[in-house]
Amino acid sequence: MRTSTEQNTPAVTYNFGDYVLYRDPELFWTGKPNHTFVCRVGSRWTDGTYHLTALASGKVVPYVRPDYMRLLPPIDAMRDIDTAPLHGADAADGMTAAAMAWLTQQHTTANQRPELPEQR
Repeated sequence: MRTSTEQNTPAVTYNFGDYVLYRDPELFWTGKPNHTFVCRVGSRWTDGTYHLTALASGKVVPYVRPDYMRLLPPIDAMRDIDTAPLHGADAADGMTAAAMAWLTQQHTTANQRPELPEQR
């Protein structure tokens, strides 16, 4: 039998600048809205807690236990680019504006002649 103090997920160490999904336990357990949001890791304290910055509001969330954080891997943010159909008339319809901007930038730089850095 599993007790409430056992973790269901493996221990993760988060790094400065990581994007995480944070769930505010007080808001969640009291049934209040807006309890889960995306943050960026700011710092880690010796007691194992983190200071986060909420992306949408810029609000600092201090002393967050890692039990209430989940890493948001870049692969998930970039999935639409990685899986987009590049052939076909409607290929661009399923892509976000960010994906289209990235592909446009890649196309522009890939079709230019490489330049040597300036002499010092």
